[in-house]
Amino acid sequence: MPYISLTSEAARRELLIAPILLDVVHYTHAQLRIEYPLIVTEQLKGSLDYYLHADHKLLVVEAKNADLARGFTQLAVELIAIDAWTDSQEAILQGAVSTGDIWQFGLLNRESKQITQDLNLYRVPADIEDLLRILVAILS
Repeated sequence: MPYISLTSEAARRELLIAPILLDVVHYTHAQLRIEYPLIVTEQLKGSLDYYLHADHKLLVVEAKNADLARGFTQLAVELIAIDAWTDSQEAILQGAVSTGDIWQFGLLNRESKQITQDLNLYRVPADIEDLLRILVAILS
């Protein structure tokens, strides 16, 4: 990859994040939606970078160029929007924010309306096996 510029969010999304999610789809047979529009209210609307769902399980992945903190805030808002939008009966909604080479997970407890941010960061390629296991487990 030394000849590829990864300075934009779109490049990271397409070249680093998408191949990992395609592997997850292969193992879980989850449906993958890219740039999925979500409209809950006039104030709560936008587009999810990646939305995966399988058998009432779902996962939102937010791609960011470099700022995981800002990305996590955006992921939290997306999880809150999905809580209001989805028919899923899952007690926990899960998501991840990624720069492509770093991934961080978060979840929304729907009953308590509490967002939890995982303290662990998963690096690609060093932690790719753990990362894939977690992504597959969320959708299985």
